[in-house]
Amino acid sequence: MQKNYTVLFKRAYDKACAEDGQRILADRLWPRGIKKDDLKLNDWCKECCPSNQLRKDYHAQKLDFESFASAYFQELESNPDALIPLMKAARKDKVTLISAVKAFEYSHLPVLKHALLKALEQEDNEADGDALSSPVCFGNDFNYWG
Repeated sequence: MQKNYTVLFKRAYDKACAEDGQRILADRLWPRGIKKDDLKLNDWCKECCPSNQLRKDYHAQKLDFESFASAYFQELESNPDALIPLMKAARKDKVTLISAVKAFEYSHLPVLKHALLKALEQEDNEADGDALSSPVCFGNDFNYWG
C-alpha cells in the first residue's frame, strides 16, 4: 500500500511555525548568523548531506547540477543508514528540511527529498511484500492427522 509523505523545504532564516511538522536541518554546516537556540529544530542530519568535497566542487562550479545530483544520490545510496532519522521523522509527521540555501531547486534538497521518498517507498513495498495474505492456520507443532 502506497503511503503519502510530505517533505517541504524552508530557509533557516524564515520563521518556524506549527505547520512545519518535524523541522530537520539538512545542511552540513550551521547557518551563519543564527543562534542554535533560535532555529527550533527536531534534528540536525549532517550525515544525509553531500560530502564536503562534493559540496565544495559544486560551489566552485566544477560540477553542473546534473552531475552534482547524480554524485550526491550515489553517496546517499552507498550510505542508506544516513536516511534513517529522516525516514523515522517522515513516518511520524510532515518533514520540513531546513537549509541556508537560497535556490532550493538547484541545491541538494530535491535530491535528498527524492532519495528519502524512494527509501520510504522501498521499505513500504518490502513490508507489504512480507505480509501474509492470510494468517497461518497451523503451527509446526500441530498434527492435523492425529
